[in-house]
Amino acid sequence: MENQGASVVITHHILDGKQKEYESWLEEIVPLTRHSEGFIDHQIVRPIPDLTFVYTVIIRFDTIAHLKNWMESDARKKLIQKANPFFRKNDRYQIKSGLDFLFTSETEGNKIPVRWKQYLVTWSAIYPLSIIIPLILFPLLRFLKIPANHYSDALVNSGIIVLLMVFVVMPNYTKLIKKWLYK
Repeated sequence: MENQGASVVITHHILDGKQKEYESWLEEIVPLTRHSEGFIDHQIVRPIPDLTFVYTVIIRFDTIAHLKNWMESDARKKLIQKANPFFRKNDRYQIKSGLDFLFTSETEGNKIPVRWKQYLVTWSAIYPLSIIIPLILFPLLRFLKIPANHYSDALVNSGIIVLLMVFVVMPNYTKLIKKWLYK
């Protein structure tokens, strides 16, 4: 399954008072990542000020080989070494293909559920969101005087669903059903 894409989820636990230095470091590494062969996109989830200190970076490449090339590149290794004084814990990451990153569990190690279970879980999580979110979102957009437009409505709707899936629903849902999922 070389062509199904690959994602890496990187967590950086940043020392107190080192967030500004880390943000500057991100300005160095992000452009290099974007110019790596096979790069598709990235997302940075920043910590909540005065509450959390963990940055989560999700990077997607077109193939596992291209992702591994970037993660093991000398350029990245040098930049990670430069950022080490900001880290509370070492640079940690997991490489997954397709949507495997949605099923990452620290308690299950590197175990990945079988594909048919991933399909059922993802579908059963997306289906209610695809019904509920538009019922809430579209009246809110109209209330805010944002005119109805099929394309912009679909863009905002899908963005909210994916955001909820990645950061809220799947982490909790997979914990809830982990005995069945990883069996």
